[in-house]
Amino acid sequence: GDTVTENVLMAAALSPGSVTIRNASPNYMVQDVCFFLQALGVKVEGIGTTVLRVTGKKSIKKNIEYFLSEDPIEAMSFVAAAVVTDSELTIKRAPIEFLELELATLEHMGLVFDLTKEYRARNSQTRLVDITIRRSKLVAAKDKIHALPFPGINMDNLPFMALIATVAKGRTLVHDWSYENRAIYLTELTKLNAAVEMLDPHRVYIEGPTRWKPADVIAPAALRPTVVILLAMLATPGVSRLRNVYQIDRGYEQLAERLNSIGAEIRPFRD
Repeated sequence: GDTVTENVLMAAALSPGSVTIRNASPNYMVQDVCFFLQALGVKVEGIGTTVLRVTGKKSIKKNIEYFLSEDPIEAMSFVAAAVVTDSELTIKRAPIEFLELELATLEHMGLVFDLTKEYRARNSQTRLVDITIRRSKLVAAKDKIHALPFPGINMDNLPFMALIATVAKGRTLVHDWSYENRAIYLTELTKLNAAVEMLDPHRVYIEGPTRWKPADVIAPAALRPTVVILLAMLATPGVSRLRNVYQIDRGYEQLAERLNSIGAEIRPFRD
């Protein structure tokens, strides 16, 4: 897991001697902790792999300035927003290392996009690109779409891949094996006229393309499925209402305002 790897990393950083962490998560947030510890003078080897070797210190007393890397889940959210609304959009400063398989899958589905040359994030480590999404005609993925530990499709990006499947021609199988009952939340898209068929608590068939219809929806108690519904509403003609959206703030900063800045029309409402 990501958090358990981070916890062991921080403990090892203040443990004199060498600690080997096996079956470590190499995900983006873990790498950020590694880069931060390196800036503090802790020796960390194997960053980006499943085996980390940490040479700790008795104490750490050092003032540094460190910049967290950009969020690949947020970048994927805007990719999905562009695709589902059939828009052309450029997502700047996207951490490409953590989006490569998602983009490769979408390319096989017919998505047209351009990437700039790579450049470094302000942490001097993470590889960034600007992604320009072009208007495209998508077809269903030939194989099922499922998440895997890095470098596979990120668990938190899977709901956005499912949203994109709603505008692809054909039938897509989405398998969310890692979270109990999260795939059930995707059936909320049926309220907006998406064709989502529940097979079991982890698998759904999605048939596209969708002819969206407005609806009044109570947001599920989960961050990513709530954002997926919000983005689907952007593609829906007319006015839709999404209630109980407080959980969006857990993963995004001023998401509605930023979507409005690129052409959305999202505003609060009172009954």
